[in-house]
Order: sequence, then structure tokens, then C-alpha cells
Amino acid sequence: MDKTELFTSIKKGVRKSGIQLAYTTLLLYHALSRKETPYWAKSIISGALVYLVCPVDAIPDVTPILGYTDDLGVLSFGLVSVAAYINKDVKSKAREQLKCFFKNYREADLSCVDSKL
Repeated sequence: MDKTELFTSIKKGVRKSGIQLAYTTLLLYHALSRKETPYWAKSIISGALVYLVCPVDAIPDVTPILGYTDDLGVLSFGLVSVAAYINKDVKSKAREQLKCFFKNYREADLSCVDSKL
């Protein structure tokens, strides 16, 4: 693998991780906003979202490529824990908002997140 192939591969991986991180965050946010989501689930969601924005992480966010892997892990745990409260409406709102951040994302990039629900 030459340098060009390596950087292309890294760019694709970062883009895909970025979309997954954003989509997971939006799913959790919209589930948090639902009146039907119970308090215990909102507590898990709030904790995961606070971890995302907290400057103190297990792996600092300024670390190239690896910086957001711990955030994605915590968000994924929160997502799986409250999956029962993520319905079609929550998914629809998250996808609509995702279009504001990523104009041309592929639905296949979201399948990894959706498979956890």
C-alpha cells in the first residue's frame, strides 16, 4: 500500500466514523427529547452526551483518528441501552438533521449504527 492509498483509506475511515458519531449523537438527542423516554433512559443519554462534550476523555479528542473512538464507544453503549426508545420518528429527525452536516452521505454508512437498534 502506497502513501496515497493509505491516506485515502484513512480519509474514508474518518468520514465514516464522523457520520456514525454524528448520527448516533442525533439519535440520542432526539430520544432524549421524547416525552415517552423514561427518566432512567434520559440519564444514560445525558451521561453519554456529556461525555462527548467533556474535554477530559479516556483518549483526548485532539489525538488524530483515535480521539473520538472512546466517544463513539460511550455513545454506542448509550444507544444500545435505550434502543427501545428510538423509533421511526427519532430516526427520521436524526437523518434529516444529519443532512445539514453531511450533504452527500451514503445510507450504508448509517447501517452500522442502525444494526445496533
